[in-house]
Amino acid sequence: MVWGITMFVCGILAITLPLASSVGIVIVLAWLILFAGVCHLIFAFHSHSIGGFLWKLLLAIVYGFAGVYMLMHPLLGVISLTLVLAVFFLFEGVVEIVLYFNIRKTANAGWVLFDGIITLILGLLIWRQWPSSSVWVIGTLVGISLIFSGISRFMLSSAVSRVTSATA
Repeated sequence: MVWGITMFVCGILAITLPLASSVGIVIVLAWLILFAGVCHLIFAFHSHSIGGFLWKLLLAIVYGFAGVYMLMHPLLGVISLTLVLAVFFLFEGVVEIVLYFNIRKTANAGWVLFDGIITLILGLLIWRQWPSSSVWVIGTLVGISLIFSGISRFMLSSAVSRVTSATA
């Protein structure tokens, strides 16, 4: 229950402070990318071929550069990440709409179409407002996700508590 409440509160904070949340997310992502670069470098030395070594070394350099660049310029990272998110939503929306036409005779397939349309609209809204949408998009979306995750964790914990107390 405490974890659910914590996630809910963090979600509210992320929505009320979207730019700060976005910068924080970019910094965490930059460290993860940097860590992936180090892993690629380590794996490069375990490669059994010169081509594999060079490919993994190149990936390590690209990941390392991207991670360091995002750490040094987090606001540019927020802007870039927002653009990537807009493109992702556009592609996801199109793919889900196409998927709907492949499964339209299946029960409840309309929900896939609904999700695809909403995702496509969200991608278009972010794209049309980019780069000004960078100020609010990432923090707001993560905040919404945290709120719903917190609610679901809290509700699940309360249901488990009720079942546990009923059997005791």
